[in-house]
Amino acid sequence: MLDQVADLMREVAATIVLPRFRHLAEADIQQKSPGDLVTIADQEAEKALTSGLLALLPGSTVVGEEAVAADPKVLAHVGDSGAVWIVDPVDGTNNFAAGKEPFAIMTALLRDGEPVASWILDVPGDHLTMAEAGSGAYQDGVRVKTRTDDPASAALRGVVGRRYLPPHLREIADGNAPKLGVVTEGRHCAGYEYPAVATDLQQFALFWRILPWDHAPGSLIVREAGGTVRHLDGSPYHPTDTERGMLVAANDDIWRTVRDTLFPDVSVL
Repeated sequence: MLDQVADLMREVAATIVLPRFRHLAEADIQQKSPGDLVTIADQEAEKALTSGLLALLPGSTVVGEEAVAADPKVLAHVGDSGAVWIVDPVDGTNNFAAGKEPFAIMTALLRDGEPVASWILDVPGDHLTMAEAGSGAYQDGVRVKTRTDDPASAALRGVVGRRYLPPHLREIADGNAPKLGVVTEGRHCAGYEYPAVATDLQQFALFWRILPWDHAPGSLIVREAGGTVRHLDGSPYHPTDTERGMLVAANDDIWRTVRDTLFPDVSVL
């Protein structure tokens, strides 16, 4: 099924998403909430992915970003028993709508609420990163592993997503971020940030808003590559979680270094 899902995602990318890249009409772009866009490509890609995934695994359930936007009650199915697909039809929609890269298609398969397989397709580059629980993570068929050392805070590169951070935490993080080597606000595409940690392009990424379609696929990839995915208070992340933020890192030591550098007083979390 791993290859079948990958083939489906590539087909959707080639027939629905890429043909509209830099060819969207004004009417093809809508605003779901301030600063949060949806395009006709998101909507049509999710329909095609939903149909294809249900055909691959009859009796399963699909929780897609746009289905939840239309009916928030769909989100409750993330924790259902049995097989549940999590779908982000175009991750990085704001980039896509602006004619910029990166953007991705992301899918995860959950069983009883936990990821067992995941796929992230870098659409413009046609690079596929995937993982299966207990079997490792792979990019374009080559196994990827996170770094195992901790080069200390001043040598680390990563992302602090400031947009959704509560103001008091944003102020603390901004004050302490210069103690880390390179800190950016990221590429506004979780489908880029997670593979970047898995392949050591960066060593960490901090997120506050943690909707399942943004994080269930990448969290399994990073863990299977040897990395660490936890809430800022150190508790484990599950796809049903929507609060307490999340820090993703190449390994346990780097996770601790980044968290303690940005938030030395953990009582504020």
